[in-house]
Amino acid sequence: MAVPPPDPARLAELGSDLGLTSAELAEFAPAVTATFASSDAVEVLYRRTAPTAPVRDWQAGEHPLNAWHVTTDIREVSDGPLAGRTVAIKDNVAVAGVPMTNGSATVEGFVPTRDATAVQRLLGAGAVIAGKAVCEDLCFSGGSFTSKPAPVANPWDPTRNAGGSSSGSAVLVATGEVDLALGGDQGGSVRIPSSFCGTVGHKPTFGLVPYTGAFPIETTIDHLGPITRTVADAALMLDVLAGPDGHDPRQPTVIDPVDHSAALAESAAGLRIGVVTEGFGHPNSDPAVDAAVRAAVEVLREAGLPVSEVSIPWHLDAMHVWNVIATEGAAYQMVDGNAYGMNWHGLYDPELIAHYRRGRAERGAELSKTVKLVAMSGRHTFAVGGGSYYAMAQNLVPEVRAAYDAALADHDVLVMPTLPYTARKLPAADVDLGTYLDTALSMIANTAPFDVTGHPACSVPTELVDGLPAGLMIVGRHFDDATVLRVAHTYEQARGGFPAPRQTTGASA
Repeated sequence: MAVPPPDPARLAELGSDLGLTSAELAEFAPAVTATFASSDAVEVLYRRTAPTAPVRDWQAGEHPLNAWHVTTDIREVSDGPLAGRTVAIKDNVAVAGVPMTNGSATVEGFVPTRDATAVQRLLGAGAVIAGKAVCEDLCFSGGSFTSKPAPVANPWDPTRNAGGSSSGSAVLVATGEVDLALGGDQGGSVRIPSSFCGTVGHKPTFGLVPYTGAFPIETTIDHLGPITRTVADAALMLDVLAGPDGHDPRQPTVIDPVDHSAALAESAAGLRIGVVTEGFGHPNSDPAVDAAVRAAVEVLREAGLPVSEVSIPWHLDAMHVWNVIATEGAAYQMVDGNAYGMNWHGLYDPELIAHYRRGRAERGAELSKTVKLVAMSGRHTFAVGGGSYYAMAQNLVPEVRAAYDAALADHDVLVMPTLPYTARKLPAADVDLGTYLDTALSMIANTAPFDVTGHPACSVPTELVDGLPAGLMIVGRHFDDATVLRVAHTYEQARGGFPAPRQTTGASA
């Protein structure tokens, strides 16, 4: 589609802050129009080799807890480390030829032409893609009630939320309907639903797993990671997913290979556990959750891992750094930048960009209140500061990272509650804004900091709290995911495994 030249009114708008007179604008008009020849030429050149979507069968997802977007049965090879294992793919990750909505009316109707790198690797390892799991609207919520077309309910209690944004992924693993699931994590979205649903959720070190082919929120905090029933499955899945793909500038160009599965066979006895004081006792913490996590720490102590308290004052302020990056950065990239933004050497998805731009123009009113909050807040701070607040936040990230690194110099892992409380009741459709936002976002104080610092962090289930799951979060050094998983595995083995929900189905939420 040729770029149309601007009419005089549009040209005046484009040059309104450039001090041009009417005569000067008229003089510029042909020169401006001439530049569009290159845009038109690039489109023609791109279309010569642009992929087309393969034909793959899929069915609309029907699920009592609203966890499936669509179901599939996609397989490529019959052998490999994941041979025959079924996987649910979070619906912000591209599976070519299969509809993707990213939980949002603004993306509805989009069909990717390429598989995400993570999907390619899963299929190449023998996995069966069983479908796309429902996620929150543009993935910006820790609840499970902003997704289209319906909220996702918790398998332990269908009146409660499942956590987000990888809500469907955790539900389908918890109920045993799939063996494994892929989730995404920018503020805790692998770990939050894992804590609420009783699954293992591992956010890898930033850059360990390529994000290529997943709908971005903000390039500096985007992660993909496994959601599984066991730590061994999380390690196995990470072995398949890890490593550079050459298309994602979030990644180092070289990553030393690690056998995470083999690492689980090594004894964790003697590994030093640092219990982060500031991870407990938040204003909205449930004392019973804090107690369950401290009981889990005692299990590790009894398994031969020395335990000591460690204070990291930066942990209480790290949320401010994340909040600026995740609001101003996401408004600039995910909203106004039509997901990908510009100015980085990655693999873009021009078809998704164009589709989503039209969807926002036509259906922006249907966006969740969390996304609308991000858009308004981020746009305003950018307008006021011109990006200076975002720049200050990014310049603070090394200082925040160093605070955790200093603690990790004396401890092999750090631990704290994944979330301050257990799953809450799903809010009514007409709930007030304050309750809506609190239910969607108030649980991320411990999870979000590690999206800006990039440390690996794994949530594993503690003992139940009033019949509901809670999570122990284990944090490690960069690219030392293996030690994090070793500690998680030791805890799992000491407990004798993790419980599954007795109620695996329920009324639609």
